[in-house]
Amino acid sequence: DDDSSSRGGKRRKPPKQVSLTDPQAAWVARKNTDPFFAYDANYLIDNKAGIIVDAEGTRANRIAEIAVTETMIERVKDRFDLQPRRLAGDTVYGAVRLLKWLVDHRIAPHIPVWDKSARSDGTCPKGRLLHTTGTVIDGHTLRYRASKRDCDVCAFKMRCCPHTPSRWIPRDLHEDARDVARALAKTEAFEQSRREHKKVEMCFAHMKRTFKLDRLRLRGLSGAKDEVLLTAIAQNLRRLVKFLCRPPPSAALTC
Repeated sequence: DDDSSSRGGKRRKPPKQVSLTDPQAAWVARKNTDPFFAYDANYLIDNKAGIIVDAEGTRANRIAEIAVTETMIERVKDRFDLQPRRLAGDTVYGAVRLLKWLVDHRIAPHIPVWDKSARSDGTCPKGRLLHTTGTVIDGHTLRYRASKRDCDVCAFKMRCCPHTPSRWIPRDLHEDARDVARALAKTEAFEQSRREHKKVEMCFAHMKRTFKLDRLRLRGLSGAKDEVLLTAIAQNLRRLVKFLCRPPPSAALTC
């Protein structure tokens, strides 16, 4: 079982499908693609140099990817004394748990926010402020409610909350971390990070096309971790050769 299966005191749900040849592989169903069993390769890359500073294979699971991101950042800090000032990634890393962790560690999250809930500025359509009792639901959610007295006489009642006595919206306990990520998404630094993120996509394309890691040779999570790590080492060695073989800068011409 992977390390993230019991984080937060909750056991993950039993898988819908189990591979008969590799039970630890996760069943992945994606849009416009036939379902398949898979693992995920996770890279932590220095965008400026294009060097993979850490790599790890995990089950193809959102929770596992978030957990291993925190682990890789801490591992790089301990091994190489490297602390990123910003972290760029795609929407899969935009869960509030990781955003909160990054903000707490003073790392700017240049990541699109992943949020399926309806957005609101804390007011109803009439402009009245919603309030909360402060009770935390399910360990991470606050519920903001409008006054039932206001909703009963409101002209927007049937459009706003036809099936409930009053309007209410859920707000994550760490919504402030999402707000930080949303504010950063409007900056030029965020756009620069998005452009540099193409280097990461190139590494994954190179991993699949050149090293044929679109299909694993070893079974089990440990085998996936070994193959991902060895592939990252090979990619770094190729990158190192390019640095060593780079010609020296031409001397400036003097008159």
